[in-house]
Amino acid sequence: MTQRPQGPVHAYNGGFLGLGAQPRRIRRIMALSGLPLRTGWPGAQGQIAVWGHSAAAARGAWVARQTGARLIRLEDAFLRSLFPGRAGEPPLGLLVDHTGVHYDPSCPCDLETLLATHSFDDHALIAQAHQGMARFKQGQFCKYAGFDPDIAPPAPGYVLVIDQVRGDASLRHGGLDGPLSEHLFRDMLVQAQLDFPGARIVIRTHPETMDGHRAGHFSQADVTGDHITLNTAPVSPWELLEGAIAVYTVSSQLGFEAIFAGHRPRVWGLPFYAGWGLTEDQTPHPRRRRKLTRAQLFAGAMLLYPRWYDPCRDALCSFDELLDHLEALRRAWREDRHGYAAVKMRLWKRPHMQAFFGRWQRLRFTRTPDPARPNLIWGTAAAPPGLTVRRVEDGFLRSRGLGAELTPPLSLITDDQGIYFDPGQPSRLEALLSAPLPAGAETRAARLRQLIRDAGLSKYNLGGASPDLPQGHRILVPGQVEDDASIRLGTCRVSTNLALLQACRAQNPAAVILYKPHPDVEAGLRPGAIPDAEALRYADMLLPDTDAAQLLAQVQEVWTMTSTLGFEALLRDVAVTTLGAPFYAGWGLTRDLGDIPERRRARPSLDAFVHAALIAYPRYLDPVTALPCPPEIAALRLAQGQSHKPPHLRALAKLQGLFAVAPQIWRR
Repeated sequence: MTQRPQGPVHAYNGGFLGLGAQPRRIRRIMALSGLPLRTGWPGAQGQIAVWGHSAAAARGAWVARQTGARLIRLEDAFLRSLFPGRAGEPPLGLLVDHTGVHYDPSCPCDLETLLATHSFDDHALIAQAHQGMARFKQGQFCKYAGFDPDIAPPAPGYVLVIDQVRGDASLRHGGLDGPLSEHLFRDMLVQAQLDFPGARIVIRTHPETMDGHRAGHFSQADVTGDHITLNTAPVSPWELLEGAIAVYTVSSQLGFEAIFAGHRPRVWGLPFYAGWGLTEDQTPHPRRRRKLTRAQLFAGAMLLYPRWYDPCRDALCSFDELLDHLEALRRAWREDRHGYAAVKMRLWKRPHMQAFFGRWQRLRFTRTPDPARPNLIWGTAAAPPGLTVRRVEDGFLRSRGLGAELTPPLSLITDDQGIYFDPGQPSRLEALLSAPLPAGAETRAARLRQLIRDAGLSKYNLGGASPDLPQGHRILVPGQVEDDASIRLGTCRVSTNLALLQACRAQNPAAVILYKPHPDVEAGLRPGAIPDAEALRYADMLLPDTDAAQLLAQVQEVWTMTSTLGFEALLRDVAVTTLGAPFYAGWGLTRDLGDIPERRRARPSLDAFVHAALIAYPRYLDPVTALPCPPEIAALRLAQGQSHKPPHLRALAKLQGLFAVAPQIWRR
């Protein structure tokens, strides 16, 4: 496409210049696009931004006519947010169009020109489109992603008729507003019945109508028993499309999604996706003659045309990065929207528990479980039977600093089946490892693994010296906290650091054995210390205060009971031998000398395992924006040293260090 002018853009709409979250976001996306918004009078070479064909757009259009300035029309991108803008949520993307607007067929817009003229012969672009289409469908993304996953769609076998709000811009500027709009929607409903006599008709109500913001064209008066029904619940649009035998729309964006759900929707208006050979068009388009594949339409409309924005990076981003963010945001909303009772949580943990899980409903901290709501319980603490419980633990990319030193985590795990370090029962992680992989999962996991390796990240990221190591076949033996739950639940024959060293030396008499004490043990906060002289009977070198990530780049093997450092070794392609049953053992990735649960029969690739353990299983919170975020952002923050410890926790940690003999007093 033609290179568009950059530089300041004048605006005369309070919706762009206000102080709320939405105008701030619009201004930021425009600035990052090289089009900062400002007030003032433009010259003949100036540019003016207006919002589509809104009422306020007429003001900017008049100034453009008076001055000769170019007009830029803005609209929400096709993946906007969890909820409609009228609910107050800022957009995650903008459509910035220099020639028209995508829903107005009276003249070409940038999107139409792009779809009509782009060669689409870039194999990388089309491959990205195919992967994006798969994620788009599999993840059930749509313009507003906050639908309720617990609501079941109607029984399959119906014709889906899609309603729109009265006065919708695509109707007004498609010449379909007013009385004609009423007749058009009636005709569409009648035609659906004529085309499929006897079939059930399901009318999909627009989300803004569901929320009471604007009226639609259909109402309860159109319901006729079981033959015609209104779907007014926030069910997944993709679930509706999956159960439909045909899709009818005037110009709804849901018609666009129907194309990627495998339908050839019948279209009464002239939306941006009509006229390209992928729809049954009731109204022939006056200009569009080119036939596009689904991948070409997707590449133009979702990869090339929008300006996607990542609020955590505060930067324009790719479509895949946008989906990463939206996945994290939607997951947090889905899991947390009903609220939790947080049971017996230590005082120092409560603020970051609130930040993680209380964004939509504040946590209720209690000493006893609540039978009326889901309960968050730390680790393996006892819970009465029959209650809804999610067990909480630190994630595997935790922080820059120890949990025992009260450093808040960037990642937490919630498990509704068990907990990853208890091999005595199934966990959500095990279920993820036995389930089919989502589209693009291994590619994304490989990138994340490389990011972790390049940044030298580990669970706690403590840094430390990197001493010269003896030559030979080096085996790293990480010490552990001996009363840790993973030791109590995940080991049998070897359950102390000294026994681990003895077993390693017995089977590797000629190797160079390097022993690294656990940081909590080094700090005097937890049990598991071995006197140096005793440790050196079996180890060639002790490595206190040493950076684990740097060590892993210099060793050939890791021997461990259940340490997370064994997982970090796998991330770096280092061979691992386990003497217990850690979460990463038993999947064909390690040499296992412990008792592995028989149920661990799946054989995932390393990157499939990384996807489950670092992407699908934990939750992440960005310490900079306080937003739910994907693991890539957490890794970026850890690499940049942007993990955060509030001043009161720093002071409390120092007091705990002074009274390390009884840290439980300070950690309540």
